[in-house]
Amino acid sequence: MSNNKPTLYTSLSPALLHLYDLNNAVVVIIDVLRATSTIATALYNGAKCVIPVDSVARCIELGKRIDSITAGERDGQIAEGLEYGNSPFEYPEAFIRSKTLVLTTTNGTKLLHMALERGAGQIVTGSFPNLSAVCDYLVDQKMPVVLGCAAWKDRVNIEDTLFAGAVINRIKEHFSINCDSSQIAETMYIDAQKDLYGFMAEKNASHYHRLTGFGLEKDIRYCLTPDGANVLPFYEDGKLVVHNYR
Repeated sequence: MSNNKPTLYTSLSPALLHLYDLNNAVVVIIDVLRATSTIATALYNGAKCVIPVDSVARCIELGKRIDSITAGERDGQIAEGLEYGNSPFEYPEAFIRSKTLVLTTTNGTKLLHMALERGAGQIVTGSFPNLSAVCDYLVDQKMPVVLGCAAWKDRVNIEDTLFAGAVINRIKEHFSINCDSSQIAETMYIDAQKDLYGFMAEKNASHYHRLTGFGLEKDIRYCLTPDGANVLPFYEDGKLVVHNYR
């Protein structure tokens, strides 16, 4: 009986997040290009934790107070006043192991703080590099799920919608899904799944266009490839840590 299954909803933009009840839900923060891909990669490569903050000023302030790497981007480029950006390739194991990363991004970290303010039951971050870990966790928890797309300055984007669709495509039998956003996301993913990068290029996706303009094709390809950094970043006590739930 589908009535016994937890619900799953997809919020395609932070501007729509207020429409969903987050209180008893696992909220998945999705910012494929590139915040949540970078968070998964840094933790997979041995970072002690990632502290997501919603402003550059807060990032710099925290960096002065604690021993950490301060990083972030605004509009796709390294934010003024910070040393490092939002590329997963900036955080290899030799550099990031056992270190704390304080990260601020245009969309993803802001959405995480919005979910917190709206009383999310649990917060995890998702991207193609940790697709399997996210799917396994959501099935295991048997809790309502809200897939929260960070989008781009509140405008729906293709890559976050594709990731939501990939999750739905894998786990839909375990959930009750009466949500047109989720159906849209899965339909798009099924159409794109054979070549996600080619789909982004063919549709001239805005973020594809933006990052390609900065010479970041390698980043885009990595961020669209499943399971290259297959850990589950879990938010607790103000930071994201690897969650070993089994």
